[in-house]
Amino acid sequence: MTTALPFTDELQSALRADPARAGRLSVTGDGDLPSVYRVTDLAVAVVGVAGLAVAELAGVLGAGSGSAGSGSAVAMDAAPPATTVDRALASSWFGSAVTPIDWPQPSVWDPLTRNYRSRDGQWIRLHANVARHQTAALGVLGLAENPDHVDARRAVARWDAEALETAIVQAGGCAAVMRTRGEWARHPQGSAVAAEPLLGWATGQPGTVGAAFAGTRQRPLAGLRVLDLTRVIAGPVATRFLAGYGADVLRIDPPDWNEDALLANMILGKRAARIDATTPDGAARLRDLVAGADVLVHGYRDGALDALGLDAAARRELRPGLIDVSLTAYGSTGPWSGRRGFDSLVQMSDGIAARGMAWATAETPTPLPVQALDHATGYLLAAAAVRGVIQSLTENRGSAVRTSLARVGELLVAGGEQADGGALIDRCEPTEPLETPWGGARMLRPPLDIDGAPMAFDRGPRALGADDATW
Repeated sequence: MTTALPFTDELQSALRADPARAGRLSVTGDGDLPSVYRVTDLAVAVVGVAGLAVAELAGVLGAGSGSAGSGSAVAMDAAPPATTVDRALASSWFGSAVTPIDWPQPSVWDPLTRNYRSRDGQWIRLHANVARHQTAALGVLGLAENPDHVDARRAVARWDAEALETAIVQAGGCAAVMRTRGEWARHPQGSAVAAEPLLGWATGQPGTVGAAFAGTRQRPLAGLRVLDLTRVIAGPVATRFLAGYGADVLRIDPPDWNEDALLANMILGKRAARIDATTPDGAARLRDLVAGADVLVHGYRDGALDALGLDAAARRELRPGLIDVSLTAYGSTGPWSGRRGFDSLVQMSDGIAARGMAWATAETPTPLPVQALDHATGYLLAAAAVRGVIQSLTENRGSAVRTSLARVGELLVAGGEQADGGALIDRCEPTEPLETPWGGARMLRPPLDIDGAPMAFDRGPRALGADDATW
């Protein structure tokens, strides 16, 4: 039963889960991450509903009257196994699951990425972790590469906040003014996000998972082909979860992309290849991969795939029965639907950082203790992908589903502010040492336990581009 657990009823409804078939979800541990909002409750809920989806799939496969990938519908008779989430581990996986032992891990943040005071006294956050976003911000501010923080602060202070936000975004960069919850509610994009469903679903074309799918009750996603066209952080969290239950996840990056600070966490369990999709050969190879995939996970802005010949109609034609899973930063409607964004920027825009600042009686914007919007979105999309697999097996039909970091932020805020639940009970012992290309590491125990279907990764972390771009 899930009724007593915060957020789970709304999540299960968004996932279109049948209450009559929902398995049993239990939670161990006490306490909460320190936050104005209920971050640990959200972590438990999204990990839990992803686990319930896998457990339901395990039940489907245990009852199967048709073989997986055969094109014949599968029965849904077996009861799903029990699912348990650990509060401390779920919270910790929202931070970092893989910790280096004997090698330095680069900083997650570029020195230019921080909060600044503008001329009109407002706070604005610049995000410069990606080279081209840094170039855009520096160009608008009239700064040379690698500026001193004092110089950057003075340059920002010559601008009004909203004018600078607009200029950087128009230049192809990323920035966000800190708004209050009331200001966000009155903003056209805030209104648009509030009107969107938590998950937007569309029915796909007839078709089922491919012949490589070999899911069993013990390894429910074995052989499922997942094409990962995402980068930090939500999309990679989704595909990492799928890999943990046996999916064959192939991540594709452009030739110049690097993700050093987060890669050991984000690449766990996956294969990784590079394709220059701006070339005719690269675009053709990417289309071939889509044609061979069961699940596609992508986080491009609306229209970005169209230029590669991979608009929604083309994806459906290339792979009938495709399970198409996507996310954006600020939603799929409204004036910012095409805006680049990251978790820390969305928290500035939607009032979370402002409310955290007041709650903490701090002098600077105060975000959530972890990048909870990213991680929660990732697990929610993983759950949606698994529900898509269930639909594929039982109805012989694909699906398309989308959400956004901003919409998940609305879910968190709607859950209310957090009473003091005490510190988390730490049961986050690491597993055996993990080998990586950069040195030894340790991984936390999984936050989720599905009876008879353990989360386990067939591959350790690897460098981007280590594998061939092929199924």
